[in-house]
Amino acid sequence: MNKAYKIITNPKVLIFLIVLLFAIVAINPNPFIEGVAIRSITKDSPAYLSGMKGPQPTTPPRAREIITEIDSIKITNMDSYFKAISQIDNNDTILVRTNKGTYTLEEIEISSDGIVKTGLSVYDAPKSNLRLGLDLEGGTRAILKPQAQDNTNESQFSADVDIVIESLKQRLNVYGLSDISVRSAKDLDGSTFITVEIAGANEEEVRTLIAQQGKFEGKIGNKTVFIGGGDIVSVCRTSDCSFAVDPNSGGCTRVGADEYACTFSFRISLSQDAAQRMAEITRGLSVISTPGSRGYLNETLDLYLDDELVDQLRIAAELKGAVSTDISISGPGVGRSAQEAAQDSAKNMKNLQTVLITGSLPVKLEIVKMDSLSPLLGREFISSSLRTALVAAFIVVLMIFLRYRRFETIFPVTLILLSEIVITLGFAALVGWNLDLSAIAGIIIAIGSGVDDQIVITDELMGGGRKQTSGYINWKLRIKNAFFIVFAAFATTLVSMIPLFTAGVGLLKGFAFTTIVGISIGVIITRPAFAHMLEILLRKD
Repeated sequence: MNKAYKIITNPKVLIFLIVLLFAIVAINPNPFIEGVAIRSITKDSPAYLSGMKGPQPTTPPRAREIITEIDSIKITNMDSYFKAISQIDNNDTILVRTNKGTYTLEEIEISSDGIVKTGLSVYDAPKSNLRLGLDLEGGTRAILKPQAQDNTNESQFSADVDIVIESLKQRLNVYGLSDISVRSAKDLDGSTFITVEIAGANEEEVRTLIAQQGKFEGKIGNKTVFIGGGDIVSVCRTSDCSFAVDPNSGGCTRVGADEYACTFSFRISLSQDAAQRMAEITRGLSVISTPGSRGYLNETLDLYLDDELVDQLRIAAELKGAVSTDISISGPGVGRSAQEAAQDSAKNMKNLQTVLITGSLPVKLEIVKMDSLSPLLGREFISSSLRTALVAAFIVVLMIFLRYRRFETIFPVTLILLSEIVITLGFAALVGWNLDLSAIAGIIIAIGSGVDDQIVITDELMGGGRKQTSGYINWKLRIKNAFFIVFAAFATTLVSMIPLFTAGVGLLKGFAFTTIVGISIGVIITRPAFAHMLEILLRKD
């Protein structure tokens, strides 16, 4: 009892227990949850028209809307879901109950091949906040190579790649896909690639979405002024005609007790035909006067991405009836401070510039590789991994007991072994890191490194089998010697992981990141706690 009290009250052990508790809260496990979670909703489908919105890309898995009933039929998993929708007839109306409300889906169509078109893409309700990657959950991964033009310099090419990434995100989000990842990556030769990952989508769907240009329109009322690409000759992104806001220059105003507002502006060039259309449309509009300004027109310029409204802009009064190919686009940014409002303004300006440019992507994309992964393989891998992990953990604990022949070594080794897995997974849940095969391999490497470090620490504290020449044991010196070896191994592993962030077009990034996180957690949190646990258990006083 005295030793248990000393262990629990030790500061390093207390830190370890607090971190472990936070990790469990971050994972938020619930193995008994039932139902199917909504992954995405197709635009203009019965589900979309019923009022369902679907999750955003940043929505944590456990916060997703979960379907629990369809026409009073209880939904517990994917099998019961498919069984329920198989009973739907053409043009039926069904009642869908979720954990967030009840929806009426009307006029459901059934395709010629028997597919029920509700517009819902679902999967088994997540049992935790852990995000599973494509290797485990199924979906499609595409690796794209941007083709730089001959006269494009490196900085301009990098900016163009950023535009393409934002454009792809906009396009995929408009189509109702929420579990998406679009990021740039470089290989060891320095070549730039774009990796697109979409959970729950097949290869043909992804190829179509990536290949099509998208439709971007500017409308006043219901009349089209310009179409992205052809009618927009250029969008200014340079400092001489594109103005974000410097909060220190007085470009922001206070609009509330804890709210500031900033305004950005940039210029775009329209084709002559688009300028003429805008003049004809604005000629019949009226001017709304405002104190301290020249006023604006009573209609807004509405920007649509594939018929989805993405922004509304005021039209300056001086543009009424004027044939002008150069027009100024402006918009707001808000925040709790001038600095935060300026950052929001700059972000909004970049997003709006992307929408205007994206009708014609600034660089061509070559599909280098595309893989479709089945969720069945992922489920089989998870179950196999869990069985293997349990067997491996048991063997490790047994071998350590056979090596030292003392029960005092079993408890701390087992606790630290399991807790390092939980803490690493908790960190992944907290930052929204996707767990794929490479990430799981990184966890295995980190746990293996942890067991090795525990053996080093145990050997040092127990004298490494050496016979003591004195009854006095210098515990601090032994821990210091052990941690010299532990830190040397940590530094070696850390350095070896850094090149993997760019190797394989970034596909090994998950492995490198998870390994670094795992070994860092061990060195900073779990190894010190283990050493003090073992020291207290081995002491005879």
